[in-house]
Amino acid sequence: METSPSATGLPGTVLVIGACGQLGLELTAALRQRYAPEAVIAADVRAPKNPEALAGGPFELLDVLDKNRLEELVQQYRPVQIYNLAALLSATAEKDPAFAWKLNMDGLLNVLNVAVQYQVPQVYWPSSIAVFGPDTPREHTPQVTIMNPNTVYGISKLAGEQWCEWYHRHHGLDVRSLRYPGLIGYKSLPGGGTTDYAVDIYHKAVAGESFECFLKEDTYLPMMYMPDALKATLDLMHAPASTIRFRTSYNLGAMSFSPAEITASIQQELPDFQVTYKPDGRQAIADSWPASIDDSAARADWGWAPEFDLGKMTHDMLAHLRVPELA
Repeated sequence: METSPSATGLPGTVLVIGACGQLGLELTAALRQRYAPEAVIAADVRAPKNPEALAGGPFELLDVLDKNRLEELVQQYRPVQIYNLAALLSATAEKDPAFAWKLNMDGLLNVLNVAVQYQVPQVYWPSSIAVFGPDTPREHTPQVTIMNPNTVYGISKLAGEQWCEWYHRHHGLDVRSLRYPGLIGYKSLPGGGTTDYAVDIYHKAVAGESFECFLKEDTYLPMMYMPDALKATLDLMHAPASTIRFRTSYNLGAMSFSPAEITASIQQELPDFQVTYKPDGRQAIADSWPASIDDSAARADWGWAPEFDLGKMTHDMLAHLRVPELA
């Protein structure tokens, strides 16, 4: 089960669970661009709000908690890769901890068990910087360090990392994972995460509106532009299995900035843009997370290197939001 798809093709189909989310929409598109569109099956608990969003290939309704339905799709399509992106994010999870744990944990275990049962060669599951906690070193957070998350989302992600490693060790499952920082993209609206201010702020700026930020102006968090996140995911999944040292999850970094710095970056192009600050409960979550990430293991093991910094990202975000047809 240690085989990896070649860099130029894929001998089978790919199943993307949670395809209607912020990451799912763009990852599905990237996979369909890389392979034949009909070979990438998008699945989610609901159809996309915009029917055109996933119109380039097959779409199936799937609640990842419904193991029987998951088995049906795996038997029907025989995927060689499953990407399980279904999850309740940090801020939303705090409002419904029981469901967040059920979705984030039982959904992952369903995918891992079905992958073993039907001999799916590869599984991808995203982790997060939320696995770290207030006891973790905040600057250049190491790959291996103290991890005492104090959010439901972080607790579920830490447990998920350990399950991924266990299934690799006990079943030989080629499961891979990345600890994403905050993800920023122009193709979808915020989805309930603590770092979502860095998506919403661009939409408000382009609309000519002011923005009220729910974090303090000097709150530094690790962030990443979506094209870099997609590149990292595909690079990891196509790396030789022998290079993957960590079967829990890899630290992944690109840039770190504060709300004040992203505001200044936007004001370089939109000087009249105004931001006010009204920290809420998400501030405590942000304060428990790293301010910057040491991703040297990913760089050494499979050649990770980001392409976007804050200035380059801001220019690209504003260009796409101003002229949506560029997206």
